[in-house]
Amino acid sequence: MNEILIPRPAATVLTLRDGTEGFEVLMLRRNLKSEFVGGAHVFPGGAVDLDDGDPALHALVLGVDDAQASRRLGLENGGLAYYVACLRELFEEAGLLIACRENGESVDLGEAAMATRMAAHRRGLNEGSLTFLEMLRHEDLALDARGLAYLAHWVTPVGSPRRYDTRFFVVLAPSDQSAAHDDAETVEDHWLRPRDALAAHEGGGFEMILPTIRNLEAVADLVAARDVLDYANSLTDIACIQPRMVTRSAGVVLLLPGEEGFDD
Repeated sequence: MNEILIPRPAATVLTLRDGTEGFEVLMLRRNLKSEFVGGAHVFPGGAVDLDDGDPALHALVLGVDDAQASRRLGLENGGLAYYVACLRELFEEAGLLIACRENGESVDLGEAAMATRMAAHRRGLNEGSLTFLEMLRHEDLALDARGLAYLAHWVTPVGSPRRYDTRFFVVLAPSDQSAAHDDAETVEDHWLRPRDALAAHEGGGFEMILPTIRNLEAVADLVAARDVLDYANSLTDIACIQPRMVTRSAGVVLLLPGEEGFDD
């Protein structure tokens, strides 16, 4: 019997901004050489690392503590590590840091000298020569989780070569910074209205996986970025969605709870 892989905790984030024709979400295209969903367009995110649970790092998070984060995610403890992972991955993969001073005051991370230092810090993080905690301490910064809202919970189906237990969040993009892919794990970055991303996928030229599609569909009818945050904050019972892999004559398909054949 094949061993059933235990899903690895992960966090991803729909990063939002308002455009002239409605709100847009940041999407990154994964490197074609990636072992997991290579070539697919995804939201910034990744696995929760051991360091994301460091109490010293948690002391530099404003807006939520571990008890509050765990309660929101339906966990006994350890919830704040998902919030940290979400913000860390957003910086590593897209170059956007949601941060402020430890006293809550705003800081211009787009200012020329600061932007230069942050770009160097990002390279250090991605190369493994710098930790997230070291960077925050060096710049006298705290992670600002006050505007981070929990949206959805998906688990990769049994049978996949890699499995993740992923929490989806939403956040407003900082106006003083510009997003850019890391040119390693991700090779393209796009700001798209959800409807445009879904239409591009339907047209066959924009690959996305099922959780990405369903989360875009969940917010596509909203008008402004702030509406998406309000929607996420209004959710009181976020169910864990775990698709099933089913082999049919046309190949392997994913079924969601409630769809015909899911309980067979």
